[in-house]
Amino acid sequence: MTNLEALIWDVDGTLADTERDGHRVAFNSAFSQAGLEWHWDVEMYGQLLKVTGGKERIRYYLYRFNPAWERPSDLDRFIAELHRHKSEVFVSLMKEGRIPPRSGVIRLIDEAAAAGLRLAIATTTTPANVDALLEQFFGRAGKHPFEVIAAGDVVPAKKPAPDIYLWALEKMGLKPEACVAIEDSHNGLLAATSAGISTVVITLNGYTANEDFTGASLVVDQLGDSENPACVVAGELNGAAVVDVGMLRRLHAVS
Repeated sequence: MTNLEALIWDVDGTLADTERDGHRVAFNSAFSQAGLEWHWDVEMYGQLLKVTGGKERIRYYLYRFNPAWERPSDLDRFIAELHRHKSEVFVSLMKEGRIPPRSGVIRLIDEAAAAGLRLAIATTTTPANVDALLEQFFGRAGKHPFEVIAAGDVVPAKKPAPDIYLWALEKMGLKPEACVAIEDSHNGLLAATSAGISTVVITLNGYTANEDFTGASLVVDQLGDSENPACVVAGELNGAAVVDVGMLRRLHAVS
């Protein structure tokens, strides 16, 4: 049996509820600044989240919801610039402290680091977004406990492709059997399992609560803390109130 050596974390919706009140707000602000009469409400953004990656999401929006809009001659460059402005707005929101970590996230990260587990991030969001979030949660840049941050366009294929996980595993020099992935979405589950990680914990949020998580080791509403215990949707916590390192080791041992 392979021992558990590392936890690999998703970011958006997993470390923090960044989607509805972070990325969506930032997209709308960037649209307004660019003179575009586009607005992504909560319901529409939920549909757009089926597509991973911000630039990919803009492109899908144009194809699916706004086909009549006249495209510029260099659409790729236009989308990239629009997304760059959006990322700047998102970083500003993070620096203002408007997006707190989800329940139990900091607790579990601290427990894992203290237990000698290695920590990494595998996300489709941009590195600047990840840096802003980690700086808010852990202080100035470089003080966080993650040894590898796989983010943005370091790989061409976004989740549900396994590429971002494979990149992180290669950088850490680890086999997938030695890791647990913590995700919030069906696409994230597919990415992790396709990379060979068989132990995947899902923490639901408002956008992903009704997705299919067949194959996940554990599905909870949150990782939980002393004031906000975790509620199990699928799997077993064996009477525990939170997802902790001991629970992850037990899940890993039977996966």
